[in-house]
Order: sequence, then structure tokens, then C-alpha cells
Amino acid sequence: MTISTSDSITRHHVGKRLSEVAIHNGTVYLAGQIPENNPDGDMRTQTQEVLGHVERLLSAAGSSKAHILSCQIFIRSAADIVVMNEVWDAWVVPGHTPPRATVIGPAINPKYLIEVIVTGALITAN
Repeated sequence: MTISTSDSITRHHVGKRLSEVAIHNGTVYLAGQIPENNPDGDMRTQTQEVLGHVERLLSAAGSSKAHILSCQIFIRSAADIVVMNEVWDAWVVPGHTPPRATVIGPAINPKYLIEVIVTGALITAN
């Protein structure tokens, strides 16, 4: 894991084009998460993978899915929203459902059925 720190911004998984995570002032920002391991999977498989990436990155950053402040979901087809919502509903923490937007649009890779962008809060020690 690559970490760089500057001006109180910490970045994880820094690449040439983007960082997977940026943390600033107690807020965790994730890059859009895509189904890179299962690009040929159906919506259920891709959504499970993407939400797994979100959960893993939040945890590594010191947050959790119970601390999501905002979520943006991009899907290729309105027909997939029922399945995506089934996976989401089983994954999200009851009582901690974040504000969310779901948008239909094309993806850079036509195999990607979903992309998810999350902003979360750091978990503070009591």
C-alpha cells in the first residue's frame, strides 16, 4: 500500500492516475469502485464485488460501512436496479443507510454494470 501525506491529506493506493482513498479532516473519500475482478459477471456478482471493495477500503482507512456519509451509484441499465438494490439492502447497515443517488449512464468499460463512489467519516476512538 502506498501512502503519501501532504497538507494534512493522506492518500492510500496512490497510482499515476488516481488514489483509491484520500483522507482529510476526518473524512474518507473513495475513488469510484468497479468490478475489476468480475467484469463478465452479472449485476449481482458485480455489485457484491464493488461493495466488497468499498468495505475493505473504508476499513483500511479507519472507517466502516456504518460511517458512510454519502454514496453515488452509477448503473448501465434501469433494469438492473432491482438486483442492485437487493444486494445493497443485504449489505448496508440497518439504521445507518446513507444518503444515496443512483444514476443510469454508460461506463468507460462496457462490461462494467456498476460503479460506486463513497464518502465516509473516520471512526473516532472514545
